[in-house]
Amino acid sequence: MSERGALRARLDLLAREVAKFGAVGAVGLLVNIAVFNLLRHTTDLQVVRASVLATFVAILCNYVGFRYWTYRDRDKTGRTRELTLFLLFSAAGAVIENGVLYLATYGFDWNSPVQSNVFKILGIGIATLFRFWSYRTWVFKALPAEVRPAETPPAEEATRSAERFLEQRRPAETVEPDPVRH
Repeated sequence: MSERGALRARLDLLAREVAKFGAVGAVGLLVNIAVFNLLRHTTDLQVVRASVLATFVAILCNYVGFRYWTYRDRDKTGRTRELTLFLLFSAAGAVIENGVLYLATYGFDWNSPVQSNVFKILGIGIATLFRFWSYRTWVFKALPAEVRPAETPPAEEATRSAERFLEQRRPAETVEPDPVRH
């Protein structure tokens, strides 16, 4: 495959990944905003505390979508490591997201329901950039190119597997037998 073709293939894969990430993120956004407004209007929680709780409900929802849809073809070994990193980077994203809301609420006294939602969404947008980068880089690690079954046609993958099997079985050096002496 040419360099241009390889670049095009990588960009196509990235575009699909961004689209899937965005779809899961959109569901998470709806969950986040719905829980935030429900808590804000039905409880006496302060704005940022309601936002933090809503963020973590959305994070749990997003993990399921990312693991079982967006990144289902990624490495599945080490689920404890994956979940730990996911929660760590999600918490960092939550700090970014709720930091924007905190600054608007307590720094500028912008505390009306509309202002709170605007700054909550702005914070989510900024945090989403961080989360996309960190999840794809550290949490849902890509399998090496030769192991990815989704990108290789089955017949070609079977051929590659057979070749790898045969290469492993070949002796490192071939020894010529002694010529028969007459």
